[in-house]
Amino acid sequence: MTDPNRITLYYSPQSRATGTRVLLEELGARYDLHVLNMKAGEQRQPAYLAINPLGKVPAIRHGDALVTEQVAITIHLADLFPQAGLTPALNDPLRGPYLRWIAYYGSSFEPALIDKFMQREPAPITQSPYADYDTMLGALEAQLSKGPYLLGERMTAADVLWGVAFSWTMMFGIVPKKDVFVRYAERMTARPAFQRINAADDEMAALHAKAAGV
Repeated sequence: MTDPNRITLYYSPQSRATGTRVLLEELGARYDLHVLNMKAGEQRQPAYLAINPLGKVPAIRHGDALVTEQVAITIHLADLFPQAGLTPALNDPLRGPYLRWIAYYGSSFEPALIDKFMQREPAPITQSPYADYDTMLGALEAQLSKGPYLLGERMTAADVLWGVAFSWTMMFGIVPKKDVFVRYAERMTARPAFQRINAADDEMAALHAKAAGV
């Protein structure tokens, strides 16, 4: 009999789904991987487009619930496992700031990074979802300087999201290696959960490249 409490993670290595898998490990959740070889274009095949029409990972299925969008997945998973202590309760004063910084990732950080990576001229500041790149990043720097985590002394699921994001974006030079960002990323990626998944990703990515003839 299938365990109704198990989570299925639609996954490809070295993608945005990596952070979701790290979070599942941090939460102690039971999960299965539905692996997609993105190097072979499996995310664009009809079978997966029926799951997520945008052809993106991560996506998760938990019982009858299908959840896409990394921000929604982060909030949903942390709320499913409150015993892990990675989500402030609804009546916790930190709940609002916690949601703020998770939402900030999808609404401001990602759009700003894509514009920068693509070397696109950003929209006028009054129309841009993130004001301008320096302002967007400066708000993060100011918040993280209060550290060691986004909410001060308490680590939450938001830190898993942001820790992985900073690690990747600094590696590719999209985010500058400022001391506060480097220390934060190192703190999060030194955790055993990240180390396990990072090693597994390296192995899986090599197999996918070989299978796709890359």
